[in-house]
Amino acid sequence: MWCWELLLPLLLIIKDVSGQWNVWIPRDISAMTNSCVVIPCTFMYPSGIRPYRGIHGIWYFGQPYPQLFPPVVFKTRTEIVHESYQGRTKLIGDLHQRNCTLLISNIGTEHSGRYYFRADLGGANIYTYPDFSELKVLDQPNIDIPEEIVADENLELTCYAPDNCPENSPEIQWMHTDYLPEPEYTSDYVEESNTAVLSSTLTFTPRPMHNGQLLGCRVYYPNTTLVYERLISLDVKYAPRSVWVNVSAEVMEGSSVTLHCEVDSNPPPRISWLFGDQELLWDTASNASLSLEDLNPSQEGIYTCVGDNGYGVMNTSMYLAVLYPPSEPVVNGSLTILEGSSISLQCSTQGNPAPTLTWLKDGELVGTITAEEVSVLELLELTPQGDGQYRCLAENEHGRASSSLNITVEYAPVLLDESKCTVVREGVQCVCMATGNPEPTIEFYLPDKNITINDTDGRYNYYTHTDGHTSTGMIKLREKGERLGNGAVNVHCSISNIYGSESFHLELQQEKKYMMAVIVGTIGGVAVIAFIIAAVRYVGHNNKNLRQSFWAQSLTPF
Repeated sequence: MWCWELLLPLLLIIKDVSGQWNVWIPRDISAMTNSCVVIPCTFMYPSGIRPYRGIHGIWYFGQPYPQLFPPVVFKTRTEIVHESYQGRTKLIGDLHQRNCTLLISNIGTEHSGRYYFRADLGGANIYTYPDFSELKVLDQPNIDIPEEIVADENLELTCYAPDNCPENSPEIQWMHTDYLPEPEYTSDYVEESNTAVLSSTLTFTPRPMHNGQLLGCRVYYPNTTLVYERLISLDVKYAPRSVWVNVSAEVMEGSSVTLHCEVDSNPPPRISWLFGDQELLWDTASNASLSLEDLNPSQEGIYTCVGDNGYGVMNTSMYLAVLYPPSEPVVNGSLTILEGSSISLQCSTQGNPAPTLTWLKDGELVGTITAEEVSVLELLELTPQGDGQYRCLAENEHGRASSSLNITVEYAPVLLDESKCTVVREGVQCVCMATGNPEPTIEFYLPDKNITINDTDGRYNYYTHTDGHTSTGMIKLREKGERLGNGAVNVHCSISNIYGSESFHLELQQEKKYMMAVIVGTIGGVAVIAFIIAAVRYVGHNNKNLRQSFWAQSLTPF
């Protein structure tokens, strides 16, 4: 406890070989308020000096030079001292033994400062030693705290209490340690700056949850009311242990959204918002918000919040879905194909949620409805009936869109049943109708005359008409020589396009019906004429009888 008591005898036997004025006092010493402190002191003077009136000493505060009138702490010749030291100081060393040890009782923080000793050996042999002891009066104990406290790493905290008062010895207790995991306590008696110091070391492993919690050290003097406490707040450094972000969200195209991120770490991390590999925002804080305006489908995807505070890195991701109606489907261009060929029609679109795709032909459903972004319609061995407009319709709950294409099926000419020759008033009318793509060309041929009739021949009232893929040709035969002797006609119809040609003989299908109509018409006409003659005769006969009766009555006498 009193190390200076051990050192003092050694210092007293040191020979002053240089013959100089020397003093030994602790450079730094500490004490608790309202307690006491002993400042160990040993002085020396040149060996040639013989004090003839005894040895006296003076302790000054703040300055070593009397001419500056420093406060007198203690003086052996008189009891006159500075008022702040009245009744507080006592010299407990024997100056004749070169021991100038000073006791100060009931000290306060105002007594903190430098203390100088002045030796008075009589006459001109007065000397103020330039060395000083600096007293620190504490109102709370010191706690040695490492510069950095890291979670999950062993931590030692040491609390110190000065033991420089012979009247009382301190004891140390730790406070608010109930929440600590397996704390350990060790005590020691150490010397710090040549003064006696009692220490207590608390050892434990801090966790992130201990950050900001209070710990305390209490110093007290048994059998007194002197109690001193100091509280500290643990600053536990730890890597990010949680990163909170919004749950995955769905938002409409064109709207806005704010993504929030909170990171639990100490110190606060550098927070980064990433979209893929692109850093959109960063800030050094415990939270950061990312605002996205006027969203479009390209902004859909995974957003990641990364927290990095130098002690570790942690991240959490969320998925942002941008909802939007289907885009205009992409389909094949319009196609022209040959009858019997097979093709695949493809339709692709984008939308969220995924749209359904429907194929329509001329407004009617064809194929199946699919719920994928690509739909393929297989058309096998197409016939002319496959010709038309095909439309791909994309739909989801937010809208619809469609795209169309035309398929043109080309095929060789086909003669239609409506092709025939009929008897009309002007003669015989022959009609030839055919369908084909490209539209077929129609020619008539009279084999008996070896004449080919087409649109360049005006003798036979040649007429043609095209409606879609159907072509119609018509001629009228007026001359009797153009008909066969038995009343039949010999007309051939030729149809052709780039895919083929055919020739057909046209039958006079309605000639008997026409002759029956003539006979019936003639008989009907004769019957009408006979009826008219009979009616005239009947009317004439009745008129003659009326006249004879009238004259007969007029000749009768009254």
